[in-house]
Amino acid sequence: MKIKLLGTGAADGIPAIFSSSEVCRKALEPGSKDCRTRAAALIDECIKIDLGPDTLGQIQRNGLDPTLWDAIVFTHSHEDHFTASEIQYSMYPFNSNEYTPFTIYSNPTVSSIIWTRYPDWPLDIVTTQVFETYQIGDYQLTPILAKHAEPEECHNLIFEKDGKRFGYMTDTGLWPEVTWEYLEATKLDAMVIECTDGLHDSGYDGHLALCELVPVIERLRLAGTLSQESPVFTTHHSHLGGSHEELVAAMKPYAFQPGFDGLEFSI
Repeated sequence: MKIKLLGTGAADGIPAIFSSSEVCRKALEPGSKDCRTRAAALIDECIKIDLGPDTLGQIQRNGLDPTLWDAIVFTHSHEDHFTASEIQYSMYPFNSNEYTPFTIYSNPTVSSIIWTRYPDWPLDIVTTQVFETYQIGDYQLTPILAKHAEPEECHNLIFEKDGKRFGYMTDTGLWPEVTWEYLEATKLDAMVIECTDGLHDSGYDGHLALCELVPVIERLRLAGTLSQESPVFTTHHSHLGGSHEELVAAMKPYAFQPGFDGLEFSI
């Protein structure tokens, strides 16, 4: 699997709207890794994770062809991850498609919002449940339960193909024990995980700061879920959590790295 991080920013992106913080000023420098669009990713050019308000810009910046997407998988209904209006542009009258060229995989909340907005559209939607596995062509998708957006079930995602497993864990919060039990019986070959609060813990338990992420990764490695060689990158960064350069230095002792927009890796 080839994973490309299209966006690695939190809800307000970086430079954040209406902010002139030091990190936001750094993000305006040419080629800055502090410039972050809202969190999204792409697997093998064919599975799109989340469809947020920066989707068009990400397509343009990365030279993507959305007609190759077989599936769009949503994590939850927060607007930085789910912009329902973008779905309509996949069909007539915006083009000649009579049906969406992709299947939507979404939790019950997201599915309900889409059907309410487009009740008569010929959409292909699979409503996903945590800890159940779904086949997407050659891939298997298993959503797991995050602690975020409650009472909605926010889904973190595990993808498997050809014996390799990749975990995409944005908006995790501190996982409930049922999720830990599942993960500790699972092997992941690579993982992308949120570090929204970065170096400055906000106290909100629906997101992770670095001081919380470190023991999470240590527990996963101790359980054998992640090997010492398994690559781990962070995403969903707030401008309040420190600059990319500061995060690189802070994470170096723990053998994981801050992700950035455009990062690609394969497993």
